[in-house]
Amino acid sequence: MFEKLVSIIANELSVSKADIQMETHLQDDLGADSLDAVELLMSIEEAFNIAIPDSEYNNLKTVGDLLRFIEKNQ
Repeated sequence: MFEKLVSIIANELSVSKADIQMETHLQDDLGADSLDAVELLMSIEEAFNIAIPDSEYNNLKTVGDLLRFIEKNQ
């Protein structure tokens, strides 16, 4: 699941997979702005067949946060 998530993030944010770790911060480390974040979350929702409520968006700051949310909600 982690590798699939890394591939999505790398593709959406045009970054190297090598730059993506569990503790990687989407904004601070990968430069994602608010539009990037929305597009990324939409891609994650589609790829993992989950729904991410708007109320959760601000809690998903790192790759680890995303992975834990996906695991919990699949």
